[in-house]
Amino acid sequence: MNYLLVAIGSALGGVARFWCSTRVMAAVGGVFPWGTLTVNVVGSCLIGAALGLMEPGSRWALSDTARTYLNYFFMVGVLGGFTTFSAFSMQTLVLMRAGQGWQAGANVVLSVIACLVAVFIGYWLANR
Repeated sequence: MNYLLVAIGSALGGVARFWCSTRVMAAVGGVFPWGTLTVNVVGSCLIGAALGLMEPGSRWALSDTARTYLNYFFMVGVLGGFTTFSAFSMQTLVLMRAGQGWQAGANVVLSVIACLVAVFIGYWLANR
């Protein structure tokens, strides 16, 4: 059952990642991977909120079984398929190989800082 939940969630997350990333890139354009950065920030915020809502003693009074299934489906599946750190890594390498070192560095710094801030905000919002 756990593998099925992860598989379905991953498929949904992957489609959502593709949709969101292509929409952002169509709107912004350019070489910098704004679509991937956006997806990683949104995904980090969502996973922070999910963590805050699903941990024992949180607002959502979930049974251990429900918490486990929701974790596999949403956090591992949907958000695992949605966030794109493998794409982030590849795009950073492509920027570096193209001689665009400052853009590669900016992608790393912005992604790490923005995603850490987003996971904190998501967690904080879930526990207000």
